[in-house]
Amino acid sequence: MTDLLHTIPDFPIKSYTHLIPSLEKHLISTTDLLTLDALELAKRAQLPVLDVRRLASHILVLLQGQLGVAVENDQVQSRLNKGIGKEGGYLRKTGKDFGNQWSTISTLDDEIDETLGGGIPTGYITEVTGESGTGKTQLLLTLLLSAQLSQPYGVSRPTLYISTEHPLPTTRLSQILTTHPALSRCPTLPSLTKILTLQTPDLESQDHILNYQLPVALSRHNIGLIVIDSIAANYRVETSFLSTNDTKSNTPNLNTRSVSLAHRSAELVRLGQHLRNLAREFNVAIVVANQVADRFGPAPVTNTYSSRTHALHAQNPSSSPTPGGLAQPSSSASASTTTPPQQDPPLPSLPIPTTTTITPIPILLTLDHQQRWFTGWGDTPPPFPNTNTTVPSSHTHTHSHPSNLKTPSLGLVWSNQIACRIALIKQAAYLSHDALSALPSRPVHATVAGEGAMAPGEEKGVCAVDKRTAKREAPRQWRRWLRVVYAPWVSGAEAGDKGVEFEVWEGGVRGVRREGRD
Repeated sequence: MTDLLHTIPDFPIKSYTHLIPSLEKHLISTTDLLTLDALELAKRAQLPVLDVRRLASHILVLLQGQLGVAVENDQVQSRLNKGIGKEGGYLRKTGKDFGNQWSTISTLDDEIDETLGGGIPTGYITEVTGESGTGKTQLLLTLLLSAQLSQPYGVSRPTLYISTEHPLPTTRLSQILTTHPALSRCPTLPSLTKILTLQTPDLESQDHILNYQLPVALSRHNIGLIVIDSIAANYRVETSFLSTNDTKSNTPNLNTRSVSLAHRSAELVRLGQHLRNLAREFNVAIVVANQVADRFGPAPVTNTYSSRTHALHAQNPSSSPTPGGLAQPSSSASASTTTPPQQDPPLPSLPIPTTTTITPIPILLTLDHQQRWFTGWGDTPPPFPNTNTTVPSSHTHTHSHPSNLKTPSLGLVWSNQIACRIALIKQAAYLSHDALSALPSRPVHATVAGEGAMAPGEEKGVCAVDKRTAKREAPRQWRRWLRVVYAPWVSGAEAGDKGVEFEVWEGGVRGVRREGRD
């Protein structure tokens, strides 16, 4: 703050003597007060945030006076009293302002909109995550068109598509536009010309576009929806490139990797703050697609308590195991002293497998346990081992099975930057046993490997089945579910609930209503 009196010689510094020493200690200049966020400066200098805002507002008002910007005296006093500059209040927006400004973008399906609390809201960052082929891009393309509609479906504003992997699929967009009844019958037909596109092939160009070009595009074109597909692609490429260099060098530098990951975490925090500010300032909905990675649960611990007892009992069935692990002779054995005692047979050198496994109970504060509730997978705990407790059929879902656990990319740091996470889950639907029995046996052609081959002319949409072996060789179709993991405006899916089932069709995505749907 030594440059304050050089910038404004007549500044009343006596009113802020309790702030100046701490600001100088942490090397905070007048430029920092005018350009950086007051909350971050307050944390850095360990000062009250309102006092820092009041100081920044006072400097701004005096600089405006020096530059000839007309400011009324009552406005100056109001800004200084409230301490937040031109915002005009302790909060940027009141609850009433948020209520009046609340608007959503529809997915053009009533069941999906009901699950999302009315649709995708403006002013927030919403993430759509899932495996490849779950329908993430199909949902995003539908939103690009529906956002151009008037209320209650959209916001009557253009949209922006930022791609990090593939260009905008215009052919698929045209198909959705001409097929979906809500779009094709609309008086003001959405247009592909109202969808702006940007492509970011690498992380450097992505940072430049999001930080410099995106704010200009929002102010010039009045954009109502921003779609980023996908947010993790460039970050994963950078991470894999670093791993490749470590592999080639044969001497991985753990310190370098740790610094790189810490730097990436800081970049994600800055990116999240930047996107949130844009969403709030321009009242735009930001929807990002995210990839997933496999998650492995804790390894089960084998109970070796009865391994020796099991071996002895297997080789001498007449002996009965005891809690101490020693074999006791049976009551029918001869008690004669003339018979020499039999020695225990030698145990086999290989360990004998046991069926008793103990799954370690997770610690409540560990990430492995907590991520069950914010990733979208694994929120249904398995039954306790060695008990007859079973999980109801409505809660035994594939997406919660330990072998099918997923974790959205970019980890916990990125999860804290978004307001809503939507998980898309897919599951292979095979033919049931009754349907399998009803199918005629297909011709089986002998091959070199002895496997059955598809008969010529067989329908491609039906599962290829050999009734003699009852072997499922391919799924008949894929079933998909959409579930809200967390969001401040709607309750997330309960533990074990898959969410709403949907399907991908020519007109985009739509909910599926099944009788007895789990």
